[in-house]
Amino acid sequence: MRIEPAGSGQAAEGELKGFVLVSVILILALGNFLALLDLTITNVLVPHLAGAFGSSPSDATWVITGYGVAEAITVPLTGWLAARFGPVRVFVFGLAGFGIFSLLCGLAPSLNVLILCRVALGVCGGPLIPLSQTLLIKLVPKRHANVALSVWALTTILAPALGPVIGGLIGDNLDWQWAFYFKVPLSLIIGFFAWRILARYEAPTQKLPMDYVGLALLVTWVGALQVMLGNGQDADWFNSGFIVTLLIVTIICLVVFVIWEVTDRHPIVDLKVFRNRAFSVSMAVIALAYGVLFGCIVLIPLWLQTSMGYTSTWAGYVSAFMGLASVAVAPLIALLMPRIDLRLLVSVGLFMAAAACMMYFGDDDQVDFWQLMWPQLLLGAALMLIMIPLMEMSVSSLPPEDIAAGAGQFNFIRTLASAFAAAAVVAFWNDQTVTDGAALAAGLQHPQTVLSAAAAGGMGMHRAVTMLGLMTQGQSVMLATNHTFLILAALMTATAAIVWIAPKPPRSDGSMPVAH
Repeated sequence: MRIEPAGSGQAAEGELKGFVLVSVILILALGNFLALLDLTITNVLVPHLAGAFGSSPSDATWVITGYGVAEAITVPLTGWLAARFGPVRVFVFGLAGFGIFSLLCGLAPSLNVLILCRVALGVCGGPLIPLSQTLLIKLVPKRHANVALSVWALTTILAPALGPVIGGLIGDNLDWQWAFYFKVPLSLIIGFFAWRILARYEAPTQKLPMDYVGLALLVTWVGALQVMLGNGQDADWFNSGFIVTLLIVTIICLVVFVIWEVTDRHPIVDLKVFRNRAFSVSMAVIALAYGVLFGCIVLIPLWLQTSMGYTSTWAGYVSAFMGLASVAVAPLIALLMPRIDLRLLVSVGLFMAAAACMMYFGDDDQVDFWQLMWPQLLLGAALMLIMIPLMEMSVSSLPPEDIAAGAGQFNFIRTLASAFAAAAVVAFWNDQTVTDGAALAAGLQHPQTVLSAAAAGGMGMHRAVTMLGLMTQGQSVMLATNHTFLILAALMTATAAIVWIAPKPPRSDGSMPVAH
């Protein structure tokens, strides 16, 4: 499939403008938003699902894992699907399927049926992410492209952050089914208008052969990796034979997959785009940067809910500050991109993210809601400074026919990075809590004296022991949180140096990323 930039492939149809232009940008951005929202909306609903179906929380987490696995598998297949069936058709059918399976999720009579429907939902949602970006590249006029890209990136950032907020509000006030029902009319309406407006811009299709071996290897290694990351914490990671087996399967199938895809004449995933240095460096940076940022998105509400007494709703409100900052800075970044080296913008964003992590590093257990606002605002601004220029850098030197594949790889790497980072950050935080707790207990001076003084003050010995344990636990969590944010800040700082390995990107003129 050949994706032409706006102003060439659609010349016969006339340039998009006015209400139609705004509608196209919103349709594509909302399709991306729905697919990414479902990655995190059920995270806070696991207890509700376990109670509703009489299952254990570990079994209910497969509702999350099933969607993540399916989406991660279908994202890199987007280039092949778009070439075979047409990008607009795949996008519209993805939205229709998303609405149908959202309804079936809400109607699911058992947990197994719900998990099966969530897998189907992920299959439908996965292509929406890269295709929305690809269609923006094709359709939006050059002078409006940076603004359109900013809107798209905004939904990429807001959706995972708002997922727990919306899920928490539904869990606290409604039945869990409404986490799926409300998306039914949205996806069907967006799909209807997408077809009415975008059908005339459909690209020619190619009858490409199916790479069954590559598809099987992709499904195996991505599925094994996602299941390992989704269940590693509960299974005690590599002390579990099941997790070790999944790791071995992931490594072997990944190696074989890469060898097969680079040698096959018609690969299911086109890896030749990684020969481009600018693209490869951008992929390394997005993997590290988005991984760290998503780690912050996961860790902050987890810390607030488990240790600071926040409800899921109020933890979501803290996360919402990130979205507010992203909305505010998006227009500014669109103006800066044609004037400033994209590598410099990304580096500034990485240093801002590192600074935000260091602000959390200095917190204690007395930090209040408004003090948490400032690092969240800084993180939100940093996210946009990193994401938008990186999206242009990643495909700015690719030929037009490779942009769909490049967009698919970009979003695939970002999806895997977020899954890996979420598991790694939570595991490190939990282990560090135990380590810091043991160090605090070992360093406690004369604990018996403290207990005796509490008892002399009228507090029972049992209550005094409980109080001392809670104090030690609270401090160990706070120390672990500080140590985790320190590591995340260091990773962000190191990533800023990697950006400069990329060749200097062409100065953005406001156009979408196209070949030069």
